[in-house]
Amino acid sequence: MKVRTGVIFLTLVSLSALSGCATIKEASKGFAGVSTKVLEDKRRDALKKSFNLNYNDCYKYVKEKLAQKGKDGFSPYIYWEDAGKKLIAIYLSEQDTTPVGIFFTEESAASTLVEISSPSIYAKEEIAKNIFKEEKKTDVKEKPIN
Repeated sequence: MKVRTGVIFLTLVSLSALSGCATIKEASKGFAGVSTKVLEDKRRDALKKSFNLNYNDCYKYVKEKLAQKGKDGFSPYIYWEDAGKKLIAIYLSEQDTTPVGIFFTEESAASTLVEISSPSIYAKEEIAKNIFKEEKKTDVKEKPIN
């Protein structure tokens, strides 16, 4: 058992050394298949929208949108959440493991910026289309009483 642990440790240290600036933590996440580095790197090209919601409500809203199964086949799979980075990392689906990152930035007590990043333009746009979509509200007008 000690030999196996040592081999795993040496593998992680070697991966870290070979990956340049990556930390041991990021290298181990990459080894486990849950790295978010590419999502962070692509954040500068993210699609962005501000919501008139505080951070907690906005986070909850996005999670609800991700949980909805749409008729257009929208069924993302959350593979990582990082409260410190205010990030939800998803795959387009359980079958399509194209990564997409959803970052949250508190602009004020009542406003949150949502940024959607991905190495894939299609994936980024597909997720943004569903999260940024405005809910249609029906105008209900009262009938005048005669």
